[in-house]
Amino acid sequence: MPRLVMKFGGTSVANLERISNVARHVAREVEAGYKVAVVVSAMSGKTNELVAWCKEAAPLYEPSEYDAVVASGEQVTSGLLAITLKKMGIPARSWQGWQIPISTDDAHGSARILDIDGEALGGSIDAGEVAVIAGFQGIHLPTRRLTTLGRGGSDTSAVAVAAALKAERCDIYTDVDGVYTTDPRVVPKAKRLDRIAFEEMLEMASLGAKVLQVRSVELAMVHNVRTFVRSSLVDPEAPEMANVEKAGTLICDEEEIVATQMEQQVVTGIAFSKDEAQVSIRRVADKPGIAAAVFGPLAEAHINVDMIVQNVSADGFTDITFTVPNADFERAKAVIETAKGAIDFHDVEGSTDVTKVSVIGIGMRSHAGVAAKAFEALAARGINIRAITTSEIKISFLIDAAYTELAVRTLHSLYGLDS
Repeated sequence: MPRLVMKFGGTSVANLERISNVARHVAREVEAGYKVAVVVSAMSGKTNELVAWCKEAAPLYEPSEYDAVVASGEQVTSGLLAITLKKMGIPARSWQGWQIPISTDDAHGSARILDIDGEALGGSIDAGEVAVIAGFQGIHLPTRRLTTLGRGGSDTSAVAVAAALKAERCDIYTDVDGVYTTDPRVVPKAKRLDRIAFEEMLEMASLGAKVLQVRSVELAMVHNVRTFVRSSLVDPEAPEMANVEKAGTLICDEEEIVATQMEQQVVTGIAFSKDEAQVSIRRVADKPGIAAAVFGPLAEAHINVDMIVQNVSADGFTDITFTVPNADFERAKAVIETAKGAIDFHDVEGSTDVTKVSVIGIGMRSHAGVAAKAFEALAARGINIRAITTSEIKISFLIDAAYTELAVRTLHSLYGLDS
């Protein structure tokens, strides 16, 4: 019998009524003949409550004890879902990360999965018992301490478990019914995608789409785990829920998409992120080693730098502009000021009132003029571009935040995504 991993987020298990609804989704797949493992998040709001308790107990808490506290949210949910399934007559048991075990490094609060021993778990589900797994957590085996994987870590848990079990697919249930061409709250004409390539989803997740955690998409791509994004709020017995192609978005290998389409869409989606800040270093001495002097200290401070633009040198000086997460803006400026002796610049300035808008699509590889069309369309709308970065399947523009919705709507229409 094929194996299936199902993952349910916090809103899907927010209360006992919704947990019962989740159990009905699980029952549908069991009746369809799947051997099922379920990964669950904490009930909506519980993780925030547990984090607040840690901060109230001691502002400078020990990260390993923080993990011991916040991992309990998923433990409660896994137990409650197992109880509910048993009440329905479906054999089930709860599993914590350390029981499987899900082995991680010791980066408490943002641990990375090193290995999953799927033997005991696989034997359990093959025997007909639904495995209800607490997501977001693992264990650092040398110290025997609980670890957590960071916000959205249950997505990563689910994909990793699916890879370990060699599951037919991994279904990610959330409060939306799939991946859209852009945020429907900004563009009402946005449409749900039937399929999207791993690379495209990785770009969309990293550039502002909130549907999946970036690390989970990376893991799915590396291990080729076919992943479906589906809604848990739909009636489990609804006819469309029996057909995954009609009930969500499949994230899969590019070759699988090409095999089903005569002509690849040039642009798949438009993503945007308001969590951006621009930092500009003025009149930097243009000489070897300056880039290392600028970005080395930022890397040591664990500040993630994204878009980087360096102006043409004039009179031996240049300007360097880059973006960082909004929360790191002041810290990034402080790091640069501290390194002024090594960098040799006139001043540093910046802005938090910016947005990064990105055009994404694997079809861009074989089509010219995609960027030029965007430049023309944005200019016609009076939208100034502060910085540009490109990759093989992505173009990102940094613009003033006030023009975010106008830019997204303009680009969505420009590339034929409204139809």
